[in-house]
Amino acid sequence: MRNTMRPLVAEAVGTFFLVFCGVATIVSDLYRSQTIGFVGVALAHGVALAVAITATVGISGGNLNPAVTLGLLSIGRITPSKAAMYIAAQLVGGVIAILAIKGLYPEQAASIAVYGAPRLANDIGTVQGIVIEAILTFLLASAVMGTIVNPRSAQVGGFGVGLIVFVGILAGGHMTGAMMNPARATAPMLVALDFGGLAIYWIGPVLGAVVAMQLWERVLLPKPGDVDG
Repeated sequence: MRNTMRPLVAEAVGTFFLVFCGVATIVSDLYRSQTIGFVGVALAHGVALAVAITATVGISGGNLNPAVTLGLLSIGRITPSKAAMYIAAQLVGGVIAILAIKGLYPEQAASIAVYGAPRLANDIGTVQGIVIEAILTFLLASAVMGTIVNPRSAQVGGFGVGLIVFVGILAGGHMTGAMMNPARATAPMLVALDFGGLAIYWIGPVLGAVVAMQLWERVLLPKPGDVDG
């Protein structure tokens, strides 16, 4: 029982870490008249994820993202039952983080921020939003495969993945919110009971992660007997 619960608790705690730090930074920025700024919000998400992955990778693999979990499922690196439990744990961790912010932070700032729920820019359509999220998550999943899964890579924990989240938010945050993570998008929507555009933040990230991980598993990762160069 303990061996079953440990990775699930790790996934919940790691996702809590990401969602709480990221959304609390957004709320704090609104509360203090945007003194943190867009770059600061992007940095908070990237650093929080880097630390959370590094802390949990030895326990659960440090997925902390339903898209990553489903990508790993698509290449047979996780079983369907384990993937379902991981995704449930990630969503629970995210929702608890948003509830903590709702209960502890100034209500006006939190509600104005819609608890960090993503929205498409006015001139970005649904298909565009899905493709942007897919591309950004493709890059995130590639960082996971190249820096964590690849046995020949330099072991840098979650640093590489956190960096791509930071850059991804800079690149796409004003367009889609640059979620790259269905749990990060779903948790605030559940608490706010506002599910506008939810499908975008599942379809895009899952598509991007599956394509990336299939590419890495089938083409880019070294196979036994391969010689570099």
